[in-house]
Amino acid sequence: MKSIFYSSHNLFKSVAFFALVSCSTTQNPVSSIPKNLQPREVQDRKFSKFVASTQNPESSRIAREIFEKSGNLVDAAVAASFAISVERPQSTGIGGGGFFVYFDAKANKTYAVDFRERAPLRAKEKMYLDAKGEIIPDLSLEGGLAAATPGLVKGLWEIHQKFGKLPWNEIVEPSILLAEKGFPVYPHLAAFFKMQAEVLKKFPASKSLFFKNQNETLVVGDLLKQPGLGKTLREIAKLGPKGFYSGWVARELIEASSASGGILSQSDLDSYRVRWLEPLRIKAGNYELVTMPPPSSALHVLQAFYLAEKTFESPLDYQSKKHFLEFGKIFQRVFADRAEFLGDGEFYKVPVQGLISKGYLDEIQNSLKVSEYKKSEFVKAGSLSQLQDESVETTHMSFMDSFGNAVSTTQSVNGPLGAGVVAGKAGFLLNNTMDDFSVKPGVPNMYGAIGGAANAIMPKKTPLSSMSPTLVFETLGQETKPVMAVGAPGGTRIITCTAQTLVNFLLFKRDLYSSVNDIRLHHQWLPDVLIIEKPGPRSEILSKLEKTGLAVKIDDIPCRVMATTLEGKQLHGVTDPRDGGIVEGL
Repeated sequence: MKSIFYSSHNLFKSVAFFALVSCSTTQNPVSSIPKNLQPREVQDRKFSKFVASTQNPESSRIAREIFEKSGNLVDAAVAASFAISVERPQSTGIGGGGFFVYFDAKANKTYAVDFRERAPLRAKEKMYLDAKGEIIPDLSLEGGLAAATPGLVKGLWEIHQKFGKLPWNEIVEPSILLAEKGFPVYPHLAAFFKMQAEVLKKFPASKSLFFKNQNETLVVGDLLKQPGLGKTLREIAKLGPKGFYSGWVARELIEASSASGGILSQSDLDSYRVRWLEPLRIKAGNYELVTMPPPSSALHVLQAFYLAEKTFESPLDYQSKKHFLEFGKIFQRVFADRAEFLGDGEFYKVPVQGLISKGYLDEIQNSLKVSEYKKSEFVKAGSLSQLQDESVETTHMSFMDSFGNAVSTTQSVNGPLGAGVVAGKAGFLLNNTMDDFSVKPGVPNMYGAIGGAANAIMPKKTPLSSMSPTLVFETLGQETKPVMAVGAPGGTRIITCTAQTLVNFLLFKRDLYSSVNDIRLHHQWLPDVLIIEKPGPRSEILSKLEKTGLAVKIDDIPCRVMATTLEGKQLHGVTDPRDGGIVEGL
């Protein structure tokens, strides 16, 4: 059962490592500085022309420099996407994929782009089960069979071709230099090298790249150079997606997959297509929230915000018993919907418009008023089912400019350092996104989690994701304009963290830094527990919550929000102070 258990197990280890790195005193100009060492002024900044909020300093810097060179917002976002693929291999990379929401002010149109990984053509529903129908431990997590067809390069190319201004090679060039010159390993990256050491050492190219000797991974301060990745990026800069999906880079990818038990083929690379989708929208008061449709789970961010807007009467509700209890009930209810209805819309009919319709949401809101709290076994959306947990290792970036353009994008290789397999001389990590499918639909794991049939494995299908890049528009008089770009990494916690940030800023009228930094809570229906971020609420509030029958746990909630806003004529950026990101701008 380890395949479905993995995320919870590694979440425990991740939290331990986050605690470890937050005590580090190592600093260098291109490393992510741990919590309590990151000066607030680099996490919370205001500008007039352009702002970028990313999880890593070089990525933010490269975005600013591209914009400064007369690039536009898409140029900056695409350049930052390549940069963070170099700088944050534990979370993302050109071997992965993502979602991209972009508002083009000139065209007055919002685009939702899905370039997430797709299941290989030879994928089968029971590919991770043995002859007895039992899950084979680690098979969907480590090695080539865990990898889906990557989409990041083709997605970024199509987005840049449609909207970019600077030449393609100029967009990729900064990342080439970053890969070839290298950068000092920062605490978060070193922690995951250590955590995944036993996986990495199984694969020669991975061991060669990430180990300093036979048994020791790179540690904080060591220089990580990625010459193979630099060479691949040079091919991409010269040839566009052909430099990745064909030629020697494709051969290295396919050979690495095959040598480690995988099934990726040239046909998979040739047939990959980017999906340009119609974004989802919901109105609440003067605000309109716009986000990704399935296979993203972002519609539940829309549900949660609508329900919160109907529930909380004023900023006075902030941090009250009502705040924690009602948010817990809202999240419990929307995650019940997620478990029942969500999957890849091209393979499974998801009732999207019904789930975010005013009538449906008003019905939910009325039902939430009936009692203080119901146990999750009585909170259902159709027949009872549940989705496995997800890796928290993803990355998010938000961008805005003074021309009224906005980008919110979330990207990933899924688990920490993906499948652990480096694609030979091409130098990038394969993803392990296949683990986001329901490996064995309908059967509970050791924690009672059940994979939904809507998310079963099928060739060319995209697994369900919690990634929820979101834009917010405000209408004042006759004018409607984007006022916020927001999102986060963090598995299922993306939904709750993003929704809470929106509610904090738009409804509770908290400033942006406080909206991101304030204490969080999480409930995902099953397990039936409300997690409140350490140190928890005031003791009298906690006592009142427990008297309702609600199971409360005080713990870490590992999601990291990156947000930008337009406030008057100022562009405001914040990176989560729990993380090591830096805001850059002009």
